[in-house]
Amino acid sequence: MTEAEIIEICREAILVMLKLVGPIMLAGLLVGVVVSMIQTVTQIQEQALTFIPKMVVVFGITIWLLPFMLATLSGFTYTLTDRIVQVGLMN
Repeated sequence: MTEAEIIEICREAILVMLKLVGPIMLAGLLVGVVVSMIQTVTQIQEQALTFIPKMVVVFGITIWLLPFMLATLSGFTYTLTDRIVQVGLMN
């Protein structure tokens, strides 16, 4: 296995990680911004108001995206195991 192949595997792993975590982080960020804007306008500074909506949205998005996440991760795993088998056949 050459350095280029290892770098390609690492690049693909980072892209898979971003695909899996990106939508969840973006949803949490958007909810946090909206809640902060509401708190600023109403001048309510309750700490629970920031955590509870984020937790609910992140949990909901995670459950909703589980099939996509599983398909993405299993596709990457199949590709990686195929590469491992190819390296084993070359030796």
